[in-house]
Amino acid sequence: MDARWWAVVVLAAFPSLGAGGETPEAPPESWTQLWFFRFLVNAAGYASFMVPGYLLVQYFRRKNYLETGRGLCFPLVKACVFGNEPKASDEVPLAPRTEAAETTPMWQALKLLFCATGLQVSYLTWGVLQERVMTRSYGATATSPGERFTDSQFLVLMNRVLALIVAGLSCVLCKQPRHGAPMYRYSFASLSNVLSSWCQYEALKFVSFPTQVLAKASKVIPVMLMGKLVSRRSYEHWEYLTATLISIGVSMFLLSSGPEPRSSPATTLSGLILLAGYIAFDSFTSNWQDALFAYKMSSVQMMFGVNFFSCLFTVGSLLEQGALLEGTRFMGRHSEFAAHALLLSICSACGQLFIFYTIGQFGAAVFTIIMTLRQAFAILLSCLLYGHTITVVGGLGVAVVFAALLLRVYARGRLKQRGKKAVPVESPVQKV
Repeated sequence: MDARWWAVVVLAAFPSLGAGGETPEAPPESWTQLWFFRFLVNAAGYASFMVPGYLLVQYFRRKNYLETGRGLCFPLVKACVFGNEPKASDEVPLAPRTEAAETTPMWQALKLLFCATGLQVSYLTWGVLQERVMTRSYGATATSPGERFTDSQFLVLMNRVLALIVAGLSCVLCKQPRHGAPMYRYSFASLSNVLSSWCQYEALKFVSFPTQVLAKASKVIPVMLMGKLVSRRSYEHWEYLTATLISIGVSMFLLSSGPEPRSSPATTLSGLILLAGYIAFDSFTSNWQDALFAYKMSSVQMMFGVNFFSCLFTVGSLLEQGALLEGTRFMGRHSEFAAHALLLSICSACGQLFIFYTIGQFGAAVFTIIMTLRQAFAILLSCLLYGHTITVVGGLGVAVVFAALLLRVYARGRLKQRGKKAVPVESPVQKV
């Protein structure tokens, strides 16, 4: 029994060993290109910044630098290590959500249509481009198969750079609360966010985009399991019901849908492991961001802080691996890839702003419904554009999953109306 489980683990980490006659879509050129090895190398690159930074923070705290420090570096060290205590006069009150009574129903309907259209266009385009970049070749001709873009970390960097610029401009142009959080605390959310994004992009080399979307939609299941086991949290009966329906729907889809042309048991298992990593890292990001909001910061400030460290980590890791120049050269060789990567980043940054605006105007429940419908549309669009096959049973499984998600939104709204404490909605910041 142990030998069989070990074989499964080996096949997951080294998919080329078990591919047999079928070739994965992007076969690794050498063992250094295997996803598990790249993950370790990337993590080592991030650790080369995190570990010295953590030691510096501990050093300044032990030396009580806040009381004894002087000189030109004192403001920088104070902001990064200790933060600033916000003053009452500096605080910007959060704008209350606009109620329907303040404007005409027609204006409210137009704003809702604007938010829904912005979210759908931004994230549907982002999903289509994500699959195009990670699963198709560039520069293919009648005599040449072209070449694939394989460095997921470079794509994460491009997303974060543009998001950092957008967040920075928003902070400058719009009045924000006085920032009080120590800057170093953003680094933990940044690290988990970069790793979750890397796992998300890398998984597309091994599983289809519809499978990825369903895995992200079923994230509520491990979140509930961790809450039950770690936090001893209790859940309502409808929460167990919806989690069970999601499990049934995902199982129907995975067990009934036809295999992808490039898939093998080993590559599929690799994709599922990467999706599990995405869910784990993304759950940590959401929880850490929720804790940071205790400093009374705005969502745009959160977006800036997380993306600042994300850019620092990815640039440093790419430079240490010598991959930054190679990614830039790939963009130079293939202008189509450069356009796709730029549009992907624009959609990611604009989608984030639409998230903030939608929640501010209509609340988290409306936002959740829009994004749930977006996931369903993304699966349909991917099947139409990239030829993924879904059986009738698999389609029913997809319907069950999204029906369960909408049921969760409805039940949460009913609890709120009755005055009970509803299940908290996870932080919407930095979802891609």
